[in-house]
Amino acid sequence: MKSTIVCNAALLSQLLAVSAGLTLAGPLFAQANQPPQTASTATQNKDERELTQQIRKAIVSDKSLSSQAHNVKILTKDGAVILKGQVKTDDEKKAVEDKASGVAGNGKVTSELTVGPNTSKSKSE
Repeated sequence: MKSTIVCNAALLSQLLAVSAGLTLAGPLFAQANQPPQTASTATQNKDERELTQQIRKAIVSDKSLSSQAHNVKILTKDGAVILKGQVKTDDEKKAVEDKASGVAGNGKVTSELTVGPNTSKSKSE
């Protein structure tokens, strides 16, 4: 009888130790299974929001850019900016990148912009 109680006490203490370990490690596993951040799921602090807004305003205020260029995704984290999306021409790509760098600063912008087919073809082609 006494040995059964000792065995049960030892088993109970092991179960408590394991459950405490899982409770502490749970947040680590939860972070590893998170999907990558996108523009719609990224959380931003006030400074990041303001930087994103300033870049967006600089891009949209240039009426020579296409609606594709106006709608590129701007991801901002810790002062670093990532541009994603498609623009119509190499000139648009450079203009968007230059505007973002002008606001965020040189070396702070990573461009993942791609140049898509130009949909405004002339009739002579």
